[in-house]
Amino acid sequence: MTSEDKQPLQADQPNGRALTDPIRGAVSGTAPAPLSILDLATVGEGYSPAEALTATTELARSAERWGYHRFWVAEHHGMPGVASSTPAVLLAHLGAHTRTLRLGSGGVMLPNHAPLAIAEQFGLLEALHPGRVDLGLGRAPGTDQATARALRRGPAEGADDFPQQLAELTHFLDGDFPDGHPYARLSAVPKGDGRPPIWLLGSSGFSAQLAGRLGLPFAFAHHFSAANTVPALDLYRSSFRPSAVLDEPYALIGVSAVAADDEAQARRLARSAGLAMLRLRRGTPGLIPTPAEAEAYPYSPAEADFLDSWLANVVLGAPGEVADGLEALRKRTGANELMVTSHIHGHEARHRSYGLIAKAYGLAAEV
Repeated sequence: MTSEDKQPLQADQPNGRALTDPIRGAVSGTAPAPLSILDLATVGEGYSPAEALTATTELARSAERWGYHRFWVAEHHGMPGVASSTPAVLLAHLGAHTRTLRLGSGGVMLPNHAPLAIAEQFGLLEALHPGRVDLGLGRAPGTDQATARALRRGPAEGADDFPQQLAELTHFLDGDFPDGHPYARLSAVPKGDGRPPIWLLGSSGFSAQLAGRLGLPFAFAHHFSAANTVPALDLYRSSFRPSAVLDEPYALIGVSAVAADDEAQARRLARSAGLAMLRLRRGTPGLIPTPAEAEAYPYSPAEADFLDSWLANVVLGAPGEVADGLEALRKRTGANELMVTSHIHGHEARHRSYGLIAKAYGLAAEV
């Protein structure tokens, strides 16, 4: 990425370029900081994957209208409740149904792929939707080990190989392998005038430190590793070295959030996501259960403790309570941007929750 990539993009251009700086974003309405969405195209009980993907498309269109800055989707495999297994395919579709919303991967699990393949996929996305695409990268498989082996087929590359894979991917994107490198004569095509900004994602200190050393923006998964948020962000900032991408650190955190008419209703909705997470943690992932199923489930004492602990890290309640909770979290962590995510059952409830949050947080006057 060149220094030109750091300049704000012009608004409302016919080719669909983003309205603001691709990394730093901009504050919409009266919001105190950029607010974004992480969506997994969740599939709930009683719904099909096709219906889930349609709902995600409608949510992206609404998110653009409401003033959310980014809309990211994430790579997961072997999970019936998640339809976003292939981010590049879904992002191409979402780009065709939006005009200015930044789209990205939150993230692509790089160890599952050859770096050249990801460079080609996101080069194609950049050509389709210039100036609107983020390439967020993770080093976990996003699935169980058996599925990871089935995805890779060749010699396994794990998390420890991530820095080398990242360097190779960056060279493919920039077309600047050094002379004598085995891949120096290879090109990732198509390639447009620019290329997607790379973000590193993580839930521990490894990616935080690597992002800092490389001068890249960093996204931390607060929504499933809340205890590590502040230490990881501190490590990122202390490790940061200015680069052609950033002069100073830029940190985003993912936050589980649910808004409804009142706290009781929001908690009831959130419990469906909590039960889905419980089942995932014990190795039996499934569709997102209904709130009624989550209420009736016979939790053991250990399971009840897990659910209570998980819910404690969800910002939930009436819209104003959620907005206040998000702002308190932003101030406590010093995050530059918040990315809310909600895996609750029911597309209407999820869509409404994001709309209520947008209005209460100051992104949009009406939803």
